[in-house]
Amino acid sequence: MGHHPAASPGISRRRFLGGGLAAAALLPLWARTAIADPIGSPPTKSAQAFSDWMLARRPEDPGMLRQRFSTLKQLVARHDIWNAANSRAFLLTPREAFVAPETRDDAYALHLLDLGYGVTVTPPQTVSHMTSALDVRPGEKVLEVGTGSGYQSAYLSNLTSQVWTIEIIAPLFARTGEVFSRLIAEGYDEYRAIGRRQGDGYYGWPEAAPFDRIIVTCGIDHIPPPLLQQLVPNGTMVIPVGPPGAQHILKVVKRQQADGSFTVTRSDINNGLVVPFVPFTKLVQGRVVGTHDG
Repeated sequence: MGHHPAASPGISRRRFLGGGLAAAALLPLWARTAIADPIGSPPTKSAQAFSDWMLARRPEDPGMLRQRFSTLKQLVARHDIWNAANSRAFLLTPREAFVAPETRDDAYALHLLDLGYGVTVTPPQTVSHMTSALDVRPGEKVLEVGTGSGYQSAYLSNLTSQVWTIEIIAPLFARTGEVFSRLIAEGYDEYRAIGRRQGDGYYGWPEAAPFDRIIVTCGIDHIPPPLLQQLVPNGTMVIPVGPPGAQHILKVVKRQQADGSFTVTRSDINNGLVVPFVPFTKLVQGRVVGTHDG
């Protein structure tokens, strides 16, 4: 199931994950330390200044750099990007490296892109809006449920050096690992701090918990209790919640009261707009199935 383009800023077909986990990571947990800013902050006064600055530091395509800069301006105008940190993260993340080769020319288009594996790449406005709402600060621990193309993880790694991500589709997990390995070899050192795991993520990543932030990229009719439990006090989760095809993207904040008890507050980051997301998938007796497959 997809979304209706006229009713939604975009939707991910990345799978929601739940259950057991098969571990695989770019860095083991014991090696996860803060990585110094490897590149700095690019200029934003003009597309030419941005492009020249990037080309002096990384092997990128000038045409794609211009598209990325132009898209940033659109996202800021749409209020999908809210601050300088998220602007920087967007500008430093080569979206064209994560999409399928046949859709590379449309990498910065404001619509879904087919990735294969039965999934799509989330439009940049949805990624940016959800990430802005997540409000990641340097050094915070972030869990992403549903790696997909790897673009969201890469974006997050330019906000914090503590990123964990889980993907249920084994071939897609392998494909994304190859993308990250190639980019690391090209000098994108921030991606070394992304911990990756293939498996079912409904129950989160207990060994790495607790997390300051959690982001979920597919629709579900409830907030998974294990993910809520893995949030720190005053932690934030961004997740699409609602019946099939009619979710609202919620910002969920877990607050600890003076007596030690917890309360959960929810707010709609799209001010009531219904955003249909594809349903989460899960593992049942070793098979990946959708919510309605039994």
